[in-house]
Amino acid sequence: MCAMIPDMENYFRGFIPPRDQLLLELEKKAEEENIPIVGPVVGELLYILARSANAGAILELGTAIGYSTIYFARALAAPGGRVTTLEISEAMARRARANFARAGLAQRIEVQVGDALTSMASLTGPVDLIFLDIDKESYLKTLPHCHRLLKTGGLLIADNVGFLGAEDFNREIFTRRQEWRTVHLLCSLPHHSPEKDGLSLALKVG
Repeated sequence: MCAMIPDMENYFRGFIPPRDQLLLELEKKAEEENIPIVGPVVGELLYILARSANAGAILELGTAIGYSTIYFARALAAPGGRVTTLEISEAMARRARANFARAGLAQRIEVQVGDALTSMASLTGPVDLIFLDIDKESYLKTLPHCHRLLKTGGLLIADNVGFLGAEDFNREIFTRRQEWRTVHLLCSLPHHSPEKDGLSLALKVG
C-alpha cells in the first residue's frame, strides 16, 4: 500500500482555490465580524457542483453577506439563470445586495427577506439545486419543502451537518432511501466556519 502524505491538513492548504479581490474582502469582513461563511474550498465545490449539474435555478437558504451566493450566481449555466436566496435579517440582505452589485451579479440574484420556512411555503419549483445553510435546528423542518421544490435528479447540499442541531436532519434524510440518495462527508475545510465540519449531498430520486 502506498504511504500517505504526511501532515495532510497542512499539505492540502496548499490547494486553496484563488479568489478575486471582492471575495477576499468578504472573507476578511466575515473574520472581523464573526460572520459564518463557507470559505473558498466549499465555495469552489459549490461552483463545480452547480455548473456540473447545469443548474439554471438555484435556491439558497441563508444569504448572510452573500459569499456563497456569488459562487452560485457565477456558476449559473443559462444566461437567464437565477439564484433565489432567503435571508432573515434585513441588514444582512442589504449588505448582500451591495456585494452582488459590486460583483456585477445583481440581475441574476433575488434576495427575499424573512423566515426561510415561511418564504419556502410560497415558492414554486422546480429548482435544480438547493443549498441549506440556516440555523441547523431548522434543517429537518425544511426537508418537505426541499423535496417539493427540487426537481427529480436535483441536488440538495446541506452545510454544517457536523453541528448537533443537524442530527435529526442527518438521520432522516439518510433513512429516506426511496426519496434521496445521500452521502455525508466529514471534512477538513480551510477558511470554512468551522474548518472541521460535515457536508451532506443528497440527490432527489423519488
